[in-house]
Amino acid sequence: MGSVFYHVGLCVTDMARSQRFYEEVLGFEYWRDLEPPDEMTATLIGLEPPLGVKAVYLRQDAFVLELMHYREAGAHPPASPRVMNEIGLTHISVSVDDIEATAAKAVELGGSVLEETNVGLAVMIRDPDGQLLELLPMTYRDNLS
Repeated sequence: MGSVFYHVGLCVTDMARSQRFYEEVLGFEYWRDLEPPDEMTATLIGLEPPLGVKAVYLRQDAFVLELMHYREAGAHPPASPRVMNEIGLTHISVSVDDIEATAAKAVELGGSVLEETNVGLAVMIRDPDGQLLELLPMTYRDNLS
């Protein structure tokens, strides 16, 4: 039995803001979007309709990021900040050409920089909804090959 990685899903409160953040800060490119029917989606993800979910798929090389937004009122429970030792997905790591410029652009587009995490070669930032992202230099990725 084989498998192929497809995507990581990320729930967002403002689709346009999040799409702009991931495209302009981290270089993702729009791939496609869809608005699946509530009945099928509700069964698949275990939520009660109405959902009104829209999914936008962004790509960077072979990595696919699915941004999901639920339009129905009350669809988003309050977010709680995730920490690195919490079970489950902790962060997304991205190699960038210029960490300082990328971090500044993140702040400009509604994110934040966790200055206390800056170790010189890497830093953690948060997207506008608080998702933790690790910025590494491009040389880190290049040295893995």
